[in-house]
Amino acid sequence: MSSSYDVIVIGGGASGLMAAGRAAERGRRVVLLEKNSTLGKKLAISGGGRCNICHAEDDIHRLLGHYGPANKFLYSSFSQFGLAETFSFFSNRGLPLQVETRNRVFPVSQKATDVVTTLERFLASGNVEVRTRATVQGFVREGERITGVMIDGAVMTAASYILATGGASHPETGSTGDGFTWLKDIGCQVKDPTPAVVPIAVADEWVHRLSGLAIDQAKLVFLVDGQKSLKLAGRVLCTHFGLSGPLILNSSAKIAELLQEGEVTIQMDVFPSLDLGMLDKRVTAIFDDNKNRDVKNVLKVVAPTGMSAAVLLLLPSIDPDKKVHSISKLERKMIVNLLKALPMTVTGLMGMDRAVIVDGGLSLDEIDGKTFRSRKYDNLFVTGDVLHINRPSGGFSLQLCWTSGWVAGSNA
Repeated sequence: MSSSYDVIVIGGGASGLMAAGRAAERGRRVVLLEKNSTLGKKLAISGGGRCNICHAEDDIHRLLGHYGPANKFLYSSFSQFGLAETFSFFSNRGLPLQVETRNRVFPVSQKATDVVTTLERFLASGNVEVRTRATVQGFVREGERITGVMIDGAVMTAASYILATGGASHPETGSTGDGFTWLKDIGCQVKDPTPAVVPIAVADEWVHRLSGLAIDQAKLVFLVDGQKSLKLAGRVLCTHFGLSGPLILNSSAKIAELLQEGEVTIQMDVFPSLDLGMLDKRVTAIFDDNKNRDVKNVLKVVAPTGMSAAVLLLLPSIDPDKKVHSISKLERKMIVNLLKALPMTVTGLMGMDRAVIVDGGLSLDEIDGKTFRSRKYDNLFVTGDVLHINRPSGGFSLQLCWTSGWVAGSNA
């Protein structure tokens, strides 16, 4: 294999694509190694196939506040390549962006594959050599220098190396934590990965039956052994295994802590803007207007869209074919109380295959935040999800990838 490269980039995901393109833009001879048959496999399915490119927050201090303890570490790099630069990068390359609800940013085309294509064109413009199905086994080192990467039984060398293999979420896309292992092998301090932003599993069949249903306004009260411990409010997505959506994902770390304390149950209020009395009046009025209709049909008006079947499943004592005029006051109260406290039992967090973001990675103590250069090996750079940086869902992970990739590519 050729040994005349300036930069070897390992990993063809978001940060690797950015890093390789930026290094080549500076005139470096770059080779990008990707073990999958195509580039950007995880990127192409991100954001439900739409790709939440970044988070629209103009104030750098507020933006970095979402990265927890890493905010000071990231200040220099985000000052070099932040939100404005991300918008310019993509729009100048024919991919305009738009801001949607909760300040999430997506391509106007609504296609994550267009993001991958834009980055592939970026590589091509700098003549980056791309090798897919390239299986890297680790680094070769001599003293405090990386002297090569082991690949397919041989050694490939360069002046600098950029590790951009991603974390361990969605291993089916190739993110299997390989970079963590290689860093440990050369003596770096790495925190083992654990699911950090991840859906939760619940035992309740009624939730599973609502798979795909989004409840836009909900209040969830989490109880540990019957004691109220956490309250959340916002949009919730029901799945075939439990609950997801940004509200749940970004609270999964707190929920994980509750699971260590005892049995965790949830009471979900799907009419948070109404107290019990107001909701009872609303239901009574609907019943009065529909006295001669079947309960199962009127519940479709009473409950949020798509949830009437769940109400009937949870109230087996109420005959769904009964006429509304035959519903007793007690039965009406049962329906109202249920809508204010739908019960669930949490069985745990989902695993790596469902995680949006995985915790763990290289300790920031071993990285120069201005360049993303290793403090142990001065010709090794580490980017994106390989770094131990906590962040919520909503475009923050990809912004970290664009920033760290661009900065590393600017210095390798």
